[in-house]
Order: sequence, then C-alpha cells, then structure tokens
Amino acid sequence: MKPLTGKDKPLSDTGSASHGRPCRRIRRWLAASLSRRLGPEAVWVRRHAAACPKCRERIAAVSTVELALSIVKSQPHQLDLLKRANAHAIGMLKHSLREAPQSRALEDARPEPSFIERSGRYRHHLANLAACLAIVLLTRTGLFSSLDRMSTRGEKLMRQYYAHQVGEDLAQEVFDA
Repeated sequence: MKPLTGKDKPLSDTGSASHGRPCRRIRRWLAASLSRRLGPEAVWVRRHAAACPKCRERIAAVSTVELALSIVKSQPHQLDLLKRANAHAIGMLKHSLREAPQSRALEDARPEPSFIERSGRYRHHLANLAACLAIVLLTRTGLFSSLDRMSTRGEKLMRQYYAHQVGEDLAQEVFDA
C-alpha cells in the first residue's frame, strides 16, 4: 500500500475532533481518491482512451452529460416547472387528445410534496418520540433487567476464572477493589 502524503491524509490529529464531522470529511477524501485513481482523469484511463476510439466517445458523452447536469443544477427552477413541462408536452399532442379532459387536468397539475417532505420539519420530534417509545417497550419487556443479569453472570464467571488461574486471594483483590 502506498504511504499517505500530505495531500492524501484524510484527517489530522487536531482537525477531526474540532470539526465534529470526520465521517463527511473521510467520505469526501475517499471519493476524491477513487476519482483520481479510477476516474477519467487517471493516467491509465487517459492512456487507454488515446488508443481506443470507443472509450474516447464514451468519455466525451459522459463529460457532455455531466456538463448538462451541472447547468441544470445551477439554474434555479420555478415552482411551475411541472406545469410548464406538461403544457409543452400537451402542445405536441394531436388536437383531439389536446382537448381531452385528462389533458386539461395534466396541464394544471402542480407537484404535491410527499408525506416525508411535508413532515420534514417534525422529523426530529418524531425520532425523539420513537426513541422514547423504544426505551419504554424495552423496559417493559425486561431487556434491561436481563442484560443486568447477564452482566452479573459474566462477572461471576470471570471471577471464577481468575480464582482458578491466579488464586482466590488475588481474584478477591481484583474484583472487590
């Protein structure tokens, strides 16, 4: 494995805890690293594309699609985008289909937010409620008491093991201290 250089290091010792988001930083680092090694900018990909016309066309097509998507993402969309798209699509239909009642309903359609989008601002409250309910249910089913019993049994077992291996007096010092 290749040693990490200064630009490849995902986290510094001081930077990870202060930011509070080491996972996001690691994901970005991994994506950039994979892109450098496996993406269209990699040396071996460029070498192959120079000799293979099919791959050259594919890479050009991917670049064109990425450019188009970045342009679409950069432009703000109005709320009536669906309505305008539907109106344009209806305009392409035959006259008889254009006048159908379904096409009128489609022309006036607006996107309705899904249940998840509508309840998005209550997401944290619902998560807290679910966590509380889970704790109550686990308590009622005795999970916590059985975990406590398992812990006690495990401690007794470890004490017996140490008593057998090193002697009762040393085991008492370790577990009674």
